[in-house]
Amino acid sequence: MRLVIARCSVDYAGRLSAHLPLATRLLLLKADGSVLVHSDSLSYKPLNWMSPPCILSTIEPDDAQRDAGVIDAWKVTQAKTADLLVISIHEILHDSTHELGIDPGLQKDGVEADLQRLLAEQITLLGENYRLVRREYMTAIGPVDILAMDAAGSSVAVEIKRRGDIDGVEQLTRYLELMNRDPRIAPVSGVFAAQEIKPQARTLAQDRGIRCVTLDYDAMRGMDDSHLRLF
Repeated sequence: MRLVIARCSVDYAGRLSAHLPLATRLLLLKADGSVLVHSDSLSYKPLNWMSPPCILSTIEPDDAQRDAGVIDAWKVTQAKTADLLVISIHEILHDSTHELGIDPGLQKDGVEADLQRLLAEQITLLGENYRLVRREYMTAIGPVDILAMDAAGSSVAVEIKRRGDIDGVEQLTRYLELMNRDPRIAPVSGVFAAQEIKPQARTLAQDRGIRCVTLDYDAMRGMDDSHLRLF
């Protein structure tokens, strides 16, 4: 990654035109080819940018630009759309290059795989005397997150989401439709479990006879101590 702090103006031409007047800004040139223009205020997002694939070239300022104080100019062209970003540099205050290497990516806490593992270990959160049959029970259209058995010995299909919306309810509905055709496990009821369930999803689930369960992720992993609460 190359970091350049410079007094510059920026012009963008594409689906719309935009102009950033002369000011001191941070210019980021990333290894993936993207170019981003940041300020020290206004927003955490770049003021302007060009996404890859793009081509960066240096162009010689003309006489009028030199008279205006431009010492260098960068022309960034988007290869697919021909959008154009021109950065006119008046002064460079800092210029450095750093090798960051390959980033492993964001490791999210509380993803659906974590919730599935914890609920499988604490299956009685769904009801007293519930038993785990297996995780990732395969159907003809994909695996349902958990297959359990309730206190009466009936099968229960559990679909788990971080945020439960209508699409999740529809997904569980399709699983239940197929699973209830299998005489080995039918009848199969459904549980839609999530950290947060949208009202529309809850209404649809209840209309289809699917029970909704809200999961407390912190409590499930032992991070929620009731003795430390004020209320």
